[in-house]
Amino acid sequence: MTPRPESSGSHPEQPAEQRRTEPPAPARKKAAVKKDSAHKTPAKKSAAAAKATAKKAATEKTTVKKAVKKATKRATQIAVSPALDAADRERLLNGTHHAPHSVLGAHPVPGGVVFRAFRPYALAVTVLSGGLTVELHDDGDGFFSALLPLREVPAYRLLVSYEGTTQETEDAYRFLPTLGELDLHLIGEGRHEELWTVLGAHPMTHQGVTGTRFSVWAPNARGVRVAGSFNFWDGTGFPMRSLGSTGVWELFVPGIGEGELYKFEITRPDGSRTLRADPLARRTEVPPATSSVITSSTYEWGDAEWLERRAEVSAHRAPFSVYEVHLPSWRPGLTYRQLAEQLPAYVKDLGFTHVELMPVAEHPFGGSWGYQVTGFYAPTARLGTPDDFRYLVDALHRAGIGVLMDWVPAHFPRDEWALAEFDGRPLYEHEDPLRAAHPDWGTLEFDFGRREVRNFLVANALYWCEEFHIDGLRVDAVASMLYLDYSREPGQWTPNEHGGRENLDAVAFLQEMNATVYRRVPGVVTIAEESTAWDGVTRATHHKGPSGFGGLGFGLKWNMGWMHDSLQYMSHEPVHRRYHHGEMTFSMVYAYSENYVLPISHDEVVHGKRSLVSKMPGDWWQQRANLRAYLAFMWAHPGKQLLFMGQEFAQGAEWSEAHGPDWWLLDPQYGAEADHRGVRDLVRDLNIVYRNTPALWRGDTEPSGFRWVTGDAAEDNVFAFLRYDADGSPLLAVSHFAPVVRQDYRIGVPDDLPAWHEAVNTDAGRYGGGDITNPDPVKPEPQGWHGYPASIRLTLPPLATVWLRPA
Repeated sequence: MTPRPESSGSHPEQPAEQRRTEPPAPARKKAAVKKDSAHKTPAKKSAAAAKATAKKAATEKTTVKKAVKKATKRATQIAVSPALDAADRERLLNGTHHAPHSVLGAHPVPGGVVFRAFRPYALAVTVLSGGLTVELHDDGDGFFSALLPLREVPAYRLLVSYEGTTQETEDAYRFLPTLGELDLHLIGEGRHEELWTVLGAHPMTHQGVTGTRFSVWAPNARGVRVAGSFNFWDGTGFPMRSLGSTGVWELFVPGIGEGELYKFEITRPDGSRTLRADPLARRTEVPPATSSVITSSTYEWGDAEWLERRAEVSAHRAPFSVYEVHLPSWRPGLTYRQLAEQLPAYVKDLGFTHVELMPVAEHPFGGSWGYQVTGFYAPTARLGTPDDFRYLVDALHRAGIGVLMDWVPAHFPRDEWALAEFDGRPLYEHEDPLRAAHPDWGTLEFDFGRREVRNFLVANALYWCEEFHIDGLRVDAVASMLYLDYSREPGQWTPNEHGGRENLDAVAFLQEMNATVYRRVPGVVTIAEESTAWDGVTRATHHKGPSGFGGLGFGLKWNMGWMHDSLQYMSHEPVHRRYHHGEMTFSMVYAYSENYVLPISHDEVVHGKRSLVSKMPGDWWQQRANLRAYLAFMWAHPGKQLLFMGQEFAQGAEWSEAHGPDWWLLDPQYGAEADHRGVRDLVRDLNIVYRNTPALWRGDTEPSGFRWVTGDAAEDNVFAFLRYDADGSPLLAVSHFAPVVRQDYRIGVPDDLPAWHEAVNTDAGRYGGGDITNPDPVKPEPQGWHGYPASIRLTLPPLATVWLRPA
């Protein structure tokens, strides 16, 4: 990298006029330093040779000067001036030139080759070409030019003199565009599936020179310039060129590379300027700083075996037990690489198949938990670099754990340095203010009808899956995208072209995103957080339903109805539960309408909702017993499972992103440690038995995989059902939500099995229960019961769930 003055900082919030006080003082009329390194005499040469060489160099310089004067005179005679005209000068100074490469750099003209440079604050600019050294004329305001009597444009460099320093550098305006016609065509069509490879900042070698290619989509801009730590945050001398009608601006800056900070200085349609972070920045500063950072990946993955194996079996027919994590607060203060030393081991020990990471894309406000994203292509810098995040994902894969990630395409915050009115007009957001403003979160909704915006989001989904080997995307707030009237009163929304409330643009976007992800990334699963009864969330996009829409194409959907109903039931005192029995059985009415995940997520344990154990009625023993029985009911119910961190050991306090889970509850020195450890041990055993029992997951999406034994024992607070593997192997789950012991409780079973034995009993003493179990194999009796030809008699512990498998 060419030596340069030290950066003045990374927070360029002051106007350009003020920023210019940082670099060297404006050029004064001084004789510039001239260098001709090609003609320096080696120390070992004789004095005579040195004298001869010096004489030859002086002769050449004199010849060049005479030729330049002659060419200038001849150019004057044919009306060619090397200096820029007033219009181009004004547009470059004001940041509104759309084609700076057409006037700066070197260009053939009648009479020779004209060289022009725009170097604000420079005292002198000299062209170096082979053995020639020619000082350009100072045209004022940072412009320099000369006409040389050359037949063609030579290879050249610039020697730029400032107050106290001189830099030899390449001329950024001698390079051809770095984006090809196919890239621009795909961007214009909104179909560039690898958008992150062409937009943003990319270190590269171009025309044999190392540097960084900057490119940004800003179709409404009158001009765009690059400002960064490499130019004192003054983009005046770094105007970008507009590439046709695509709205893309591009500039290759030689001599700078990884680690430099940058933003785009955009001249809006009204002539005002705004300094914006790169929408496709792949690395950012640590918040609250907001600059983008030039980066490239050198990470070497070690998870090839994992990636190959994950595509072999669909998530629907595989064990899928998810531990939801907020990375910054799981173990506060740990980096990505430090988390990689602890998180995989912890999750593997508990038997979960996947982790789900709350949003890791960059966000300015930690209290948003990552759900208000400003850097859609950058893992948050709070925990390390993008390659550090790759290291964490790789470590989880090598431990046999899949990685899901919360993805937030529904909205974005209004920060003035980010996406809002990015180039002076609504761009990423809808141009209709009623469609743009999200009514609940004070944010802006994406314009899903604009092809470039859809491209930005679809490519972003692929980016996380392909660049970071993410195994699944849980898409946040899908319902707010699907409905035009979401959280809006009459008069605050406009019906679609058919007069309906469906957001047809959002439907098309979600279908395109899902279809593209499943086509390009084998083994990945997409999951919708969709809280309504929208038809076909997990139906294939080409299969139309009763509503006339094709499916949205998701692989799985959060079952918010099950979560709400079951927690409502558990919150009641046992004596009242018989009146709410249907809240636990209703989920089976619609269990196979979609492919479901049963979520006990972060949303259920914050903002006054209390932690999971604290939702349970009764004293501390009863709360834990209720929690254990509920978790085993959840693990046996059709659907995949998700549990938020801290709930696996019955944390009593609500989650706070400021300090994370209360790990001290598991300290052996804490008096009630055994109570919390018992719940965690149960979660581990539930996961182990679950993974080893195909009946609990292979038929999750098939009605033949489930059958009620008794769903109407409301007076007893009992629920019993069978789960079946494809070969007919069953598991019997019996949940008893009353605080009494029921002896010889009769349960109907098939008559083709000789005996059953307990696989899990949540009242076991090692979990903190009363240790009322059925230790011996239970043999069926020929007495029919619950519509089955045989029955068994069980001792049902209080507030407990029992799983039984064939002995």
